Amino acid sequence: MRTSILAVGTELLFGQTVNTNAAFLSDKLNHMGFDVMYHFVVGDNPDRLREKLAEAFSDTDLVLLTGGLGPTQDDLTKEIVADFMGAELYRDEKVIEDLKAFFERHGRQMSENNIKQAYLPVGCTPLYNASGTAPGFALEKDGKIAICFPGPPREMKWLWENGAKQYLEGFMEKKMFYRVIRTIGRGESDLEMDLMPLIDGQTDPTIATYAKEGECTLRVASQRDTMEEAEKAVEEMIARIEGIAGEYIYSYDDEELNEVVVRLLKEKGLTISAAESCTGGKFAAAITDVAGASEVIQYSYVTYSCQAKTDMVGVPAEMIEEFSVVSPEVAEAMAAGARAASGADIGIAITGYAGPEADPGREAGEAYIGYAYGDKTGAVEVRTSRNFRKWNRNYFVLRMLRTVYKLIK
Repeated sequence: MRTSILAVGTELLFGQTVNTNAAFLSDKLNHMGFDVMYHFVVGDNPDRLREKLAEAFSDTDLVLLTGGLGPTQDDLTKEIVADFMGAELYRDEKVIEDLKAFFERHGRQMSENNIKQAYLPVGCTPLYNASGTAPGFALEKDGKIAICFPGPPREMKWLWENGAKQYLEGFMEKKMFYRVIRTIGRGESDLEMDLMPLIDGQTDPTIATYAKEGECTLRVASQRDTMEEAEKAVEEMIARIEGIAGEYIYSYDDEELNEVVVRLLKEKGLTISAAESCTGGKFAAAITDVAGASEVIQYSYVTYSCQAKTDMVGVPAEMIEEFSVVSPEVAEAMAAGARAASGADIGIAITGYAGPEADPGREAGEAYIGYAYGDKTGAVEVRTSRNFRKWNRNYFVLRMLRTVYKLIK
């Protein structure tokens, strides 16, 4: 079904609020097999809203609207949609009860204008909102469907998961199954060329590549008459992808790399410690972002200066003098020192130039990742050829995570 998303709110046009609702809905709709053709954003203006609603319905059959369902006078989405689709409004007593209960729970007096939220279009499917005060609704006429959500993302997401998704499942002609594969170590264009024998002329299942910061995502999807058929088609395609690009895959379930690494460390009963220079603790932060990280990391070190590398993880000063602070020798010594100082099973370390400055004859984006695990010690060279400090630091962390993943996998 051809679909549009229409976001309502002057704050979106002013840049005061980022339209995350459209991204969320697009992702969910595409995963269900709905073709999202357009995104519209319009301010709290009834004439322009009516105009964009007509434009959206001129080329699509399903329009999802967010915003403009509140109690104030400029909240007019419901009224415009109802009028456009020829529906009167009725007072929904369940909404009245829900509103009263909401304000009682929060110890507040309900103002009179909140009653405005209790009026819904005749013939609609109400989407009652247990996450806020404004209900949503779905309204169908002559093969055209409008679904209205409140603007706050938390409420919009709740209504999607607790009503709208189930409503739309009734319009799915076929069953959709997909899996999201996460890769690192191969750029999007190179990965696409690797997979071109599978992508070229594809019909079903489909493979779509998406570039992320420092990594690449593959979405493998199939629409079939039954879920079993769709799942089988996806799994067969994934097996073919694995045969071509398996060395770059770290997740088949759309997991972040830090989540995968922490899970593997826990499964193997391993602990890890890091000595970080140019990343300044971002690797340790990535590990501790994952729930349960206390099982795998107890100590970690930010060794930004040469003195800190010597004092905290025992890198000999003469080694730094001989090889330079950004070198594979120093990176390996940092990793071994972090492991020894903390008593962890694995030591991981990084030293490099995040940018924009670098020493004479060196370049921003150059780094060395040291590792020490059992009898495996060494260093990995990283060169991003980028002079963007934030990007380089984030990418260095991904490469550190990948190094750990490969060590223990």
